[in-house]
Order: sequence, then structure tokens, then C-alpha cells
Amino acid sequence: MIETFYDVMRRQGITRRSFLKYCSLTAAAMGLGPAFAPKIAHAMETKPRIPVLWLHGLECTCCSESFIRSAHPLAKDVILSMISLDYDSLIMAAAGHQAEAIIDEITEKYKGNYILAVEGNPGLDQDKTGGMSCIIAGKPFTEQLQHVAKDAKAIISWGSCASWGCVQAAKPNPTGATPVHKVPDMGNAPIIKVPGCPPIAEVMTGVVTYMLTFDRLPSLDRQGRPLMFYSQRIHDKCYRRPHFDAGQFVEKFDDEAARKGYCLYKMGCKGPTTYNACSTIRWNGGLSFPIQAGHPCIGCSEDGFWDKGGFYNRLTSIDQFGIEANADTVGGTAAAVVGVGIAAHAAASAIKRAQHKGDQE
Repeated sequence: MIETFYDVMRRQGITRRSFLKYCSLTAAAMGLGPAFAPKIAHAMETKPRIPVLWLHGLECTCCSESFIRSAHPLAKDVILSMISLDYDSLIMAAAGHQAEAIIDEITEKYKGNYILAVEGNPGLDQDKTGGMSCIIAGKPFTEQLQHVAKDAKAIISWGSCASWGCVQAAKPNPTGATPVHKVPDMGNAPIIKVPGCPPIAEVMTGVVTYMLTFDRLPSLDRQGRPLMFYSQRIHDKCYRRPHFDAGQFVEKFDDEAARKGYCLYKMGCKGPTTYNACSTIRWNGGLSFPIQAGHPCIGCSEDGFWDKGGFYNRLTSIDQFGIEANADTVGGTAAAVVGVGIAAHAAASAIKRAQHKGDQE
């Protein structure tokens, strides 16, 4: 019998009070509110830890680097307590035949009841490379991926590599790098995409926590991303948004507007077209995110961001004030509105003075 999350925490000497505090912090991190903390606690107390097989294909390991820096919940709590991470070539002690034997054991023993987490993607261009672009245990990664996927309960595509293809799938894509959902013969397991290069740490642990707590996938958008983290544009909650609406833009990285923290839209910021939680959850325990550090968003969580390129080329036809104007005219429009307002106020004041003078006469 697999231990529950609570069993493991109690065995480690963690108090009931600390456990409940953990559940409250986890609920808050996922944006679920305090009412969900008891549900998370109940799931942790009663449900066995679910087996997870974490595979690595063509990637740079930045998703794992992000994951291990999660603060709410801590990655160590996810790995050691919430789930049973049975295979991950990056951090596991076993190697060679011993490591590969674990995959066969889990897929047979927990058929239909384990999660497949995929970081990176396979190269499907067998004609040009013979599948040699990514070899795991002497075989193309594609074979390992298909083998584990066919009986998985669910598949999580970590990062933009697994979700969209990312840099290794950029033109001319000599290895035929292909996102997970486009790989053939993957079975019928639902796929949840968690894009980003890398994804935010708390987004990754939050997705795992949600699936464990409610025993289902979170609500997804039409592209397969969890709505609780990808339902709004970075632009919608960016603290520089008031400057955007006021027509106050950085023109050069070292100009006075940059020092004042004005909007980075003209510097190529892709915040208005990028769906992610960077401006709310942020990075490094909520410390900061690229825009706060003075660099425009490059849209790394969107499909095809690498091929679209132009990281410092500004977007076009992005409207301010609803649909009134674009960034070139909004400043002038705002100034004109202010000017009209001043003129109207002056005219009204003159009329009142004239009326008052007439009453006195």
C-alpha cells in the first residue's frame, strides 16, 4: 500500500498545525481561496501518492531547474510526499538497466493510474537522423515516450519544448522535433500543457497539487493550458499597465522613461499577447519577473515564439483605451483630451465670472 502525503509528513515529524498551514498556503498559491484548504487537507490525508514517470527528451532542463525552486509548495514536498516520483533521469540514483526496469515495473503495476510528465520533445525525422537526435537507453526517445504514454492516466507537457516545440523545433528543424500532443501512437490519455521557457515553479507544483487534490485535470483553455494560470495576459495584470494606457513608453533601454519604469511595449514587450501568470505569481518566490527587471516579455509561453522572433520588435495594432487608438497616437490623444478639458474649464470659468458680474450690476 502506498503511503498518503499526510502519512509521510507525520513520519517526518511535521505537526498537524504545520500540515494545515501548508494546505492553506497551497490553496492560496493556486488561487483557490481559503475555502479549499480543507479539501486539500482531506485529499492529502486519504489519497495515496500517485506514481509519476518524468521523461526527458530534447530540452535544456530549465523546467526541472524551475521546478526545484518552487516555494509554495516546496519542490521537496511535492517529490518526497505528494507524489511518488519513481523515474526521473535527472535526479534519480539508479542508472542503466536498473533505471529502465523501473519504467516497466510502474507501467505494469499501475496501468492507467500513473502520471507521465514530459520535459522536452522527441525528434521524429527518422530519415535524416535515424532517430539519433535523442537516444535513451540505446533507443530513440520517441519509443520510450510512446511506451509510457499508452497506459498513463494523464500526461503533463512541461514547458514550451513539450507543449509547442520551442527552439529545437524552430526552422529548419533538422531533427524533426515535435511537441508531445503531435506525436503519433500516444494512446488516449488527456494532455495538459504547461508552457513557458521555463514555466513558473509554482505553476508546475500547483498543477500537480490540483490533480492530486481533486483527482482530475484542472479546467483547460482551448489550447490545453490550465485556466487558473493561463486565463489572462501578462499585460492585464502588469504593474506598468497604467503607463501603457497613459501613452508613457520607454523608447531606449537607458532613457529617462526606462528609469521611471514606463511601459516597455515599444521595446518589443509581448505582454499584450502572452497568456501566463508572470505578472501575478512572478519568479523566485514572488520576488520579480522580467518586466519588473526592466526587460520586455518575449512571449516564451506562446506557440511558435522562437520562429516569430523579433524579441525587440514592437507589436502592431495593439489598442489603448479599448479601441480608441494605438501606441503612436494615444499620447497625443491623451494630451488633446487634457487640453480640451482645460479649455472647457477656462470657458466655463469665464462664463461664470461674466454672469456673476452681471448679477452685481
